[in-house]
Amino acid sequence: MANPTVIVILIAITATAAAAAAPPATQYTNHTVGGPTGWFFNATTNSSFANYSSWAASQTFNLGDYLIFNTSTNQTVIETYNETAYRGCTADDDSFEYGGGSNAFGEAQTIAVPLTLEGPAYYFSGAGDGEQCQQGMAFAIQVNKGLGLPPILNQPPPPPYSEPPSASTQSPPMTVAGDQTPGNGGMRSGANMREGLFGLLALLLLLRL
Repeated sequence: MANPTVIVILIAITATAAAAAAPPATQYTNHTVGGPTGWFFNATTNSSFANYSSWAASQTFNLGDYLIFNTSTNQTVIETYNETAYRGCTADDDSFEYGGGSNAFGEAQTIAVPLTLEGPAYYFSGAGDGEQCQQGMAFAIQVNKGLGLPPILNQPPPPPYSEPPSASTQSPPMTVAGDQTPGNGGMRSGANMREGLFGLLALLLLLRL
């Protein structure tokens, strides 16, 4: 595999010229990675089936385009915007690994990757603890604005997740002393007044007797 540092420098130089020279985009494009060869690694020769950096250099990439990886589960597809991770053939916390939903070894799969951010982007296979990447399963691209993102890809991000308040942080329920049920206080006060009046009348009757 060519030195990733040299590849990045060449991409940066050619991307500027390509952006100025490339005709304006008139439609979105699906780019089949590696052309008819696909995205494969030859374990016998310990090399990639195609020169993916050369393939990428022959393409013009715009927002809203797709990278189509015709591959198998023997290879992986890792996308990163971190040049250091790309150079080291190691995924970092910001890298994303695409999969076809199968863990079976050697099963054919097609992976479609949308180009949603303008600027440099990096792709490599993380299989074999980075061995495939080191032996040619890697490439860098420069994504131009083109027509911009289509509506289907231009969705606002979901709101950030926030933890629900724990029981310890919730305010305890307020306790009110005494029975404050509406109406009951008035009823008890009236009853107490009647009882006092009846007691006073009984006392007067006894005194008259």
